[in-house]
Amino acid sequence: MVEFTLPRNSRVRKGKTWPAPEGATRVRTFRIYRWSPDDDDNPRMDSYEIDMDECGPMVLDALIKIKNEIDPTLTFRRSCREGVCGSCSMNIDGTNTLACTKYIDEVKGAVKIYPLPHLHVVKDLVPDLNDAYAQLTSIEPWLKADTHPPDRERLQSPTERKKLDGLYECILCFSCTTSCPSYWWNSDRYLGPAVLLQAYRWIADSRDERTGERLDQLEDPFRLYRCHTIMNCTKTCPKGLNPGLAIAEIKKLMVLRQS
Repeated sequence: MVEFTLPRNSRVRKGKTWPAPEGATRVRTFRIYRWSPDDDDNPRMDSYEIDMDECGPMVLDALIKIKNEIDPTLTFRRSCREGVCGSCSMNIDGTNTLACTKYIDEVKGAVKIYPLPHLHVVKDLVPDLNDAYAQLTSIEPWLKADTHPPDRERLQSPTERKKLDGLYECILCFSCTTSCPSYWWNSDRYLGPAVLLQAYRWIADSRDERTGERLDQLEDPFRLYRCHTIMNCTKTCPKGLNPGLAIAEIKKLMVLRQS
């Protein structure tokens, strides 16, 4: 019989329960992943009982209430509260999404909250995104054009501009990337859906003049072709975008330029 030894800190234990205040009649339980590098303990799931009559409708409202009124040690990222910055991306009820746009009423039973999966955890609900941003930098996500002088606009027709719809709206929350099994196992070399969507955004831009160079950079067994069209990325995107389609378009361009 094969025996496996689980890595240290791999077991998530039951944590502390913070009961609802007396007199609360509409109570929801939030079970939140907790881990700190400052402790020598395994991760735990703390339970917080919240009076919904004193809380906003979004999961982020509950997290802010917990931090402000119950447990100031809880750590998470947030900024705009409008689904624009991508800071509060996390795994809620088994799905990667934004806490600021996720309604508490959409979750049945206890609301289970974890950091984005398959990333190193900095603390509690804060994942380490350094590698993801380094991959974003590697595709050089900015306009490259030399033919027009820098003192005039680079014009686009309405048709050319429309090709960028569904691409420029990405807020780099990395919900799609961390939902991709191919990225889980090959995150050191596979760029992942979010970065490849950004890559196609500049490939599709009529003003950019380095399409061939950009495709050359992606022509790699791992950087692009680890995508197996599982489509978790498209299913989970909180902005309703389709990274899977963008990746397919890049693959199509790879074939067309060889014909």
